[in-house]
Amino acid sequence: MMEKEEIFSKVLRAGRRTYFFDVRATKAEDYYLTITESKKFTNDDGSYHYKKHKIYIYKEDFAEFKDILAEMTDYIIKEKGDEVISERHQKDFKKEYNNQPRVTEDELKTPESFTDIDFEDI
Repeated sequence: MMEKEEIFSKVLRAGRRTYFFDVRATKAEDYYLTITESKKFTNDDGSYHYKKHKIYIYKEDFAEFKDILAEMTDYIIKEKGDEVISERHQKDFKKEYNNQPRVTEDELKTPESFTDIDFEDI
């Protein structure tokens, strides 16, 4: 399927990702939306390449798509706020597992951290 020239476009640059929102026309000259995610990857030799993923959204799906997108984004903001929490965006980010505080290497080396194992128990 050969895509026609964009009718209307917007670009969102977000770190290594770029999102392209393009209005295109069908053969019948009706409009639809494509959303393309382009992500930059760097190879070991310093060269780079992009991976792209595209979705097509047609007018008959706009209302439901918009409602679900709003519901999902509202849920995320309600549950986690709009502050970005990630290892990539925060240098002092400390991941906690099962809501337990992170154990340091020094704590792992203390005698109290070892458990005696009797091989007869195995």
